[in-house]
Amino acid sequence: MKDLNFSKRFISLSLLLTAMLLFAAACGNNANGGASSSDAVNTSNNTAASDQSKENQISIVTSFYPLYFLASEIGGDHVNVDNLVAAGVEPHDWTPKSRDLSTASKAQLFLYHGAGLEGWVEGFLKGLSKDSTVITKEISDGISLIEGSEDEHEHTDAEEHEHEHEDDHADEEAHDEEHDHGAVDPHTWVSPKSALKLAENVKNSLIDVDSANQADYEKNYNALLLKIEAIDADYTAKLAQTSNKNIVTSHQAFGYLARDYGLKQISIMGLSPDAEPRAQDLLKISKYVKENNIKYIFFEELVSDQLAKTLASEADVETMVLNPLEGLTPDQEKAGETYLTLMERNLQNLVQALQ
Repeated sequence: MKDLNFSKRFISLSLLLTAMLLFAAACGNNANGGASSSDAVNTSNNTAASDQSKENQISIVTSFYPLYFLASEIGGDHVNVDNLVAAGVEPHDWTPKSRDLSTASKAQLFLYHGAGLEGWVEGFLKGLSKDSTVITKEISDGISLIEGSEDEHEHTDAEEHEHEHEDDHADEEAHDEEHDHGAVDPHTWVSPKSALKLAENVKNSLIDVDSANQADYEKNYNALLLKIEAIDADYTAKLAQTSNKNIVTSHQAFGYLARDYGLKQISIMGLSPDAEPRAQDLLKISKYVKENNIKYIFFEELVSDQLAKTLASEADVETMVLNPLEGLTPDQEKAGETYLTLMERNLQNLVQALQ
């Protein structure tokens, strides 16, 4: 009888132990990433919600980095923004590919700067697919533009007479190589004051295509506006206190900044960063640097600094970066730099150079 009771107790204990081991194994699987049926349902729901969120976003294509930044900041979670010019690429050298046309054709909104910056944009828009419903907006609209020329240096009468007899074909090639902006300086975005208008135009463009989320766009725009206004106030206050107002730049990209904050820009090259200065121009600038107590010559990260360094060596001064804010380098992108942080660094460098 005792043996029978012992056997029953042994069997019961064995069954209990087996049940406990099975339970522990199940818990162990869940603790190490195993999904229960409810976890699988939750994962499926989250994926579906993410896909649905993307479907509800406004698809935007921008022509270059400053517009990408503004659209992303103001659009927030309601937008998906693709930028055509990749990080580290000089926008003046960029030309669209067929895949860019395809991307823009499928978008709901295409933002380009205008004022002659994107020489390719007219043909690009004509090349969009016939069934595309994309809305296009010129974001520099409303900014008072600066009249400019590829060559800001004076020519003698003899030189002008010589140019009149140049071969027409050579003129056409030069026009293509220089990505001519026409008679207007397009570099509005370098000035914080222009950035205020660009941001307003981006905000209005988003509302035009997605009025349902107007309140969020207005909220994001107002938050961004405070940041740009603070930078504008810093530029105004700090540059007013500098003793020198002359900046020598490698590329004629800072006309709006100079106009808005009381500076004078002398550039080694013209509106196109690919333009080549003449020897007499370099001598003239070197003389100007020495006579006006200029301590630094500014160059750009996305353009060769060879001419700036050559001129700096000739004039016995140093070089420093002044960013045209056209795009980020890969390193800047990884470091989390933005349009606004680069604008702030430009101010720091200007103050140092002009003291």
